[in-house]
Amino acid sequence: MNRPEREAAVRRIMERAVPPVPQELYADVVRRGGRTLRRRRAARRLMWLLLFAVTVAFVVWALTARPWVEPPSQTTPPIRDW
Repeated sequence: MNRPEREAAVRRIMERAVPPVPQELYADVVRRGGRTLRRRRAARRLMWLLLFAVTVAFVVWALTARPWVEPPSQTTPPIRDW
């Protein structure tokens, strides 16, 4: 099938009349869509909460461990001439 034949076949398919959709299908789709939106919203809130908790934990760790400060020396030089 070459390109003009494919284009003609697509035009024939698109020009057909749309079959009617059953009424009970609409209510089912709306219910599922609402459920999907609630799940996405809950997942988004959970991710923000997790990000906030990780940020707080990092800040607390950084304030207590102070990784930017050089650790104290384990040995001291001998004291002379006192």
